[in-house]
Amino acid sequence: MKKGLIIFILIFNIISASNLYAASSTISITDGSSCMGDDKSKKQTEQTAIAEAKRTALENAKTYIKSETHIKDYEFEKDLVAAYANGTVNVIEKIEAAWYKDPSSGDCYKVKLKVEIVPDEEGMKKASQNQASADPSAPLNVSVWTDKQDYKQSEKVKIYLKSNKPFFARMIYKDASGNILQLLPNPYRQDNYFNGGVVYEFPSGQDKFELEVSPPFGAENIIVYTSTAKLGDISVKSAGSVYSVNSTSEKISEGSRGVNLVVNSAEGSNKNPSAEFFESSATIKTLK
Repeated sequence: MKKGLIIFILIFNIISASNLYAASSTISITDGSSCMGDDKSKKQTEQTAIAEAKRTALENAKTYIKSETHIKDYEFEKDLVAAYANGTVNVIEKIEAAWYKDPSSGDCYKVKLKVEIVPDEEGMKKASQNQASADPSAPLNVSVWTDKQDYKQSEKVKIYLKSNKPFFARMIYKDASGNILQLLPNPYRQDNYFNGGVVYEFPSGQDKFELEVSPPFGAENIIVYTSTAKLGDISVKSAGSVYSVNSTSEKISEGSRGVNLVVNSAEGSNKNPSAEFFESSATIKTLK
């Protein structure tokens, strides 16, 4: 093995380890309820129900991490669970919300939310010291990189992906002028499910396009949204061999996080399914 390749692998492993805590999260469905009583207004009751749903989401995330990531290292598991216990809960979608009459408590409010649980960053840093990010027992961790960082006119860009476990992916390309394209899935490659531990190259295979550098020049971004469940939909339209995206960066991020959560038939009692989510990116510079 050449010295340069050894250095590249070392750098790649360092980047992968840092990604473990940079963009990991869990998407889940959670419930909460509250009754008015004599001391709460309708607004306070709704707020209490939402707060309960968020607390439940954090508890469910800890349980999910323990059961689904198959962690064998006690210290790593402890640090990871602590990171989620101290995490934040962001509401993606209000699935259901309704007032109802309870025979004993009177007017009550219930809510069902799709949320993203983002673990505490410092806690994830500590956890990453005890576990390699390439380990399939760790939370989903996806790396994206290119064959180089600077490209001149007419050169072709190659993008690479690798994950520690199977995942669904959406690849977005934002050029120097601000145009946004979806490279994956695309009109010729709808299958966006990949195996863990394998390096994938884009474009290749079923892709009917090449990423050739042309004006305008400047910083261009590759953003990859990944999950252990199917990603949510975003607004796109056909633009030859790729899709043009009719959304802002914020809407793309929000839509991708609307993952398709399905109750595991083997666990029929699980009414609040979860999935792992990971966002990664790379920046290149195009030159004349």
